[in-house]
Amino acid sequence: MSTPVSQPGAVEPLHPADPHVGPGPRGIWQRVRALLRRSRAWIHRHPHFHAPYRLVVALAGLTVVVVGLILVPLPGPGWLIVFVGVAILGTEFPAAHRLTQAIRRLAHRVRLWWRARHERQSTRAYS
Repeated sequence: MSTPVSQPGAVEPLHPADPHVGPGPRGIWQRVRALLRRSRAWIHRHPHFHAPYRLVVALAGLTVVVVGLILVPLPGPGWLIVFVGVAILGTEFPAAHRLTQAIRRLAHRVRLWWRARHERQSTRAYS
């Protein structure tokens, strides 16, 4: 996945609708995302850093996936950690990105099913 490359020295707004994002958690995350976007653009402008960057992303993603798989049989968020590792890999590798999108679609369908099931049970209880 590549990101659009901005002009050197250009300041990107933190949020397209509001260039002056106020304090708070949302503003902090938007600043972090903007910083990451600028750093990826810089890496893509310097091709000799692209391969080492992909290697670092691959090692970080695989490390998180392996730790998650080790934690799966233990109580805790093992599968969540595995999915975070796949999402890290998905930032640079299209196959992992497609897998992340498929997992997100499945999670969305399960959430909708669970909500509908809960509503059916609550209407039966009041009937």
